[in-house]
Amino acid sequence: MSFALGVVLFALALLISIAWHELGHMWAAQATGMKVRRYFVGFGPTLWSTRRGETEYGVKGIPLGGFCDIAGMTPHDELAVEDRERAMYKQPTWKRLVVLFAGPAQNFILGFVLVIVVGLSWGLPILGDRPVHATTVGCVAPATDDKGRLVECSGPGPAVAAGLEPGDQILAVDGHTVAGTTDLIMQVQKSSGQVHLTVERDGARQELTVPVTQVQRMTENPDGTLSPVTVGAIGVGLNEERTNHYNALTVWGGAVSFTGDMFTETYKALIKLPTKIDNLWTAVTGGERDPETPISVYGASVMGGQVVERGYWDVFFLLLISVNFFLGLFNLVPLLPLDGGHMAIALYEKLRNTIRRLFGKAAAGPVDYYKLLPLTYAVVVVMAGFMVLTLTADIVNPIQIF
Repeated sequence: MSFALGVVLFALALLISIAWHELGHMWAAQATGMKVRRYFVGFGPTLWSTRRGETEYGVKGIPLGGFCDIAGMTPHDELAVEDRERAMYKQPTWKRLVVLFAGPAQNFILGFVLVIVVGLSWGLPILGDRPVHATTVGCVAPATDDKGRLVECSGPGPAVAAGLEPGDQILAVDGHTVAGTTDLIMQVQKSSGQVHLTVERDGARQELTVPVTQVQRMTENPDGTLSPVTVGAIGVGLNEERTNHYNALTVWGGAVSFTGDMFTETYKALIKLPTKIDNLWTAVTGGERDPETPISVYGASVMGGQVVERGYWDVFFLLLISVNFFLGLFNLVPLLPLDGGHMAIALYEKLRNTIRRLFGKAAAGPVDYYKLLPLTYAVVVVMAGFMVLTLTADIVNPIQIF
């Protein structure tokens, strides 16, 4: 029951996020004097509508998005005589840009509000490199038993002799910045002879040279069995900071920092999006699903159900935050029919007409959107194909988070 509730709630939250995006366009258009003819949630047949002033508001039967119909968004829109001077394409560039950016901005605002809620309620996860602290320093177990458990050991270990103390933050190994406990362990295990640790203690950095002891450890094979391998060890227990906690005063700085990290990580994911097509195809055709591949609305909703079923409401909201940041940044990509494509055209017209004025020429007319239709159709086809591929992968080979 809780799984179904989570799926429904996440799907509803996605619909609200999209509707909120379109509200941004509508409010900005109305504030700058443009005419908003319709604002609808959903697509397809109209289930309900009402008119308030010059705008029709309503709900349609297919809850997969929404739209805001601004009069004259392109020169090819049919316009009533009284609406011609209010057409969006005739407005100053700054007004057009404000209206177009207002949609993505709404997603960023909603994401930031949710970041504050999560920060106050559960704390915010650390994105990117996670601070690693030494919790214990001691002897090095020379081997593990057949179940992978460390055998007993005694005496001081290499880390103790080198001066490492519990509570020290380990920043780097041989100049390599530590990204987390797994990264640190891998760097030490592949080392022999000695490693140079950069640590921070009481706010001051220190450089420690630690001898590496070669030991036997068990590694898991693809079939689940364990095999012994020889690796390096220095005798240190580790703790990785995963969450920053805040109060009502400190949450603002933490939220701004986390939001900046979210922008960075979302931008990286957006840039890598085309490279994930091959991984998605591998997942669809029976290969292993890369956990970093994109997910569809269906896949995100299923994840929402899974985390609610286990009571991880913080993860539920973090998923929703990531979706809003992605939705906002994706819409700024300068390709039609995205908001960024319309923004690019508005900026092109402004630059073109500025250059024409410098040469004593009159401003040229608006860009002919019909000439851009082949490129627009190509973008739509690629996006649709990507969505189908992602949806298929989420159905036949979903990402497992538990």
